[in-house]
Amino acid sequence: MQVNNKRKGYGKANPNRGKVDPRSIREYKVYVETTLLEFLLFKMGKELSRNAVKHLLSHKQVAVGGVPVSQFDYRLYPEDTVIVSKLPIRPKAERHLKVIYEDHLLLVIDKPTKLLSVESDKEKGRTAYHMASDYLKAKDPKARLFVVHRLDEDTSGVLVFSKDYDYKEALQRSWGDLCLRRGYYAIVEGQTAKEATYRDYLEQDKNNLVHLTGDKTKGKLSVTHFVRIAESPLYSLLDVDISTGRKNQIRVQLGTRGHHVVGDDKYGRPSDPLHRLGLHAYELKIKCPYTGRVFDFKSKMPSCFATLFALQGKARK
Repeated sequence: MQVNNKRKGYGKANPNRGKVDPRSIREYKVYVETTLLEFLLFKMGKELSRNAVKHLLSHKQVAVGGVPVSQFDYRLYPEDTVIVSKLPIRPKAERHLKVIYEDHLLLVIDKPTKLLSVESDKEKGRTAYHMASDYLKAKDPKARLFVVHRLDEDTSGVLVFSKDYDYKEALQRSWGDLCLRRGYYAIVEGQTAKEATYRDYLEQDKNNLVHLTGDKTKGKLSVTHFVRIAESPLYSLLDVDISTGRKNQIRVQLGTRGHHVVGDDKYGRPSDPLHRLGLHAYELKIKCPYTGRVFDFKSKMPSCFATLFALQGKARK
């Protein structure tokens, strides 16, 4: 890999800053705990000298989870993704991070809509993970952050990270038992029943789209319960509780029954009165795997949701 250190023009505004051309990077998965320098030497030592690898680090051409890292002794853990870029990785700055809760093990944020939880093939910089990592590193340059769960890019609300790898592993290992409630506000087309529970089997196709299936051997059970809390001639506002955490389950189960989530161009062509997806993760209740303490993290209803139903000042959360 050629190392390009030209810095001309970095001060200029660039709407694509933070997005990475997949052809300009190398991506490596981590399978054992190690340090960043040793990992890079193992992967690239046959073509680059030790000094050349250090040069990549010092020039912000290496990122872990989309976050540029220059520390030689930065700790890597299984499932980390290391990116080496031909150019410095300079993501678009996101300076506003709303922290819901923080202690020595957890960092819980209120993720805005239109923001990825973690990096994707094309977007390596502007993510909730990057924002939260920057927040921690401002206080401790050696701080690490680990992904516990994810929200879709267009879904806003409660997002939990762990500051400790073992704690993250403990949460994920028993997530089905430790996650006690996942509450969402959903705005859908049409007038729904006052209350309903849907039990369906969902499968994902080769295009990564989710569909209902009658074949229980191919699909995964998905359980979604909702209570209608407001309605208008065109829309219903639902308080949704999901007993299973399947990909896109709210959007698919409601949309299949003719109640598409507004703004959801992935599973239909519904109207877009909010200019965003009408889905907000307002509550996540989890139990600590070590102590049994129950945490109930909440995020307020977005103002645009309340406005659509004239609920200003009346949101329940």
